[in-house]
Amino acid sequence: QVQLVESGGGLVQPGGSLRLSCTASGSASSTVTMGWFRQPPGKQRELVALIISGGIANYADSVKGRFTVSRDNAKNTVYLQMNSLKPEDTAVYYCYHPFSSWGQGTQVTVSS
Repeated sequence: QVQLVESGGGLVQPGGSLRLSCTASGSASSTVTMGWFRQPPGKQRELVALIISGGIANYADSVKGRFTVSRDNAKNTVYLQMNSLKPEDTAVYYCYHPFSSWGQGTQVTVSS
């Protein structure tokens, strides 16, 4: 099973930025769709963004224009650049990989 290592969460003020990273074990990761989900407090997990191996990405409407997902296939790593963060972006962010279970996630808190 593929192992995921997520990092980059933290506490940020509204309007700030954070960059999340997720590195997957195994060379096959460069050919699969990867991305990010999040689970806000008291709510269900929801899609944030997905990116195919060729680089085409899809985003949730709530993050379009503010978040950018990218990947480095050579490093089996997917990134999530989050700009103009809002308090409603507060959530545990989980990396998605089709051949992996959900990991621990990384906490993002947007608060003044």
